[in-house]
Amino acid sequence: MSSSRSMEDRGRDVPGGYGDDPRPVRARRTQRRPALWRAPFSAYYYREVGFALSGLPVAIAGFAASIILFCLGLGTFVTVIGLPVLGALTGLARGFGRLERARVRGMLALDVPGPEPVRQVRPGGWGAVTARLADGAGWKAVLYQVVMFPWAVFSFAVTLVFLVLGWVLTLYPLYHWVFPTYTPWNGYRVFDFTDDEGIRHVYDVQAPWQIAGLAVLGLVLVFLTTQLVRGLTNVNRAAAQGLLGR
Repeated sequence: MSSSRSMEDRGRDVPGGYGDDPRPVRARRTQRRPALWRAPFSAYYYREVGFALSGLPVAIAGFAASIILFCLGLGTFVTVIGLPVLGALTGLARGFGRLERARVRGMLALDVPGPEPVRQVRPGGWGAVTARLADGAGWKAVLYQVVMFPWAVFSFAVTLVFLVLGWVLTLYPLYHWVFPTYTPWNGYRVFDFTDDEGIRHVYDVQAPWQIAGLAVLGLVLVFLTTQLVRGLTNVNRAAAQGLLGR
């Protein structure tokens, strides 16, 4: 049996190698964006939507854990407990960062290389703690959890509202019949109020041109939402490269 290592074994040890945990030198896109006219019907777009919607629970967990450990570490800093707690904070933040890079890679088609591993200079348990405390990548990951939390809330709300609104308006011709059949309205009621002179003003979407106009408006929103979601997720791409990458 030959003792020389195979090309596959050597490929695992170099940046950008093709082993089980490849680490590219720089961030790279793994899929091309679809054209505007095809975006609302592409899997690429709905992965971006899924990223924005699923990002809220992940952001809540990361933000809560980071704030709790940071406050606990500062509160017990004068004792022996504070330093290990802060060290655990950077380690946990690295774990959340690894999860976020996996989400960015799988759902946003951007492969962000992870940071270098923590380098422990001193042996022993305290050596591991001081290495974690001096881990710049870990503290950047903590910053990511804190800074991106309000952005995750904003992205979730905006994406959900525009996604639902666009398709509800677009598909209105298909369910218009529900209103005159099962409600006292002749169609979708835009407003219904009585002015100071006692005159009632009612506007129902019921004429063919009104129904068609509402559907066209919805279709425009559907296409605009693809660009809105792309802009929102581009912020996540940039933050992942700047705070979670090398």
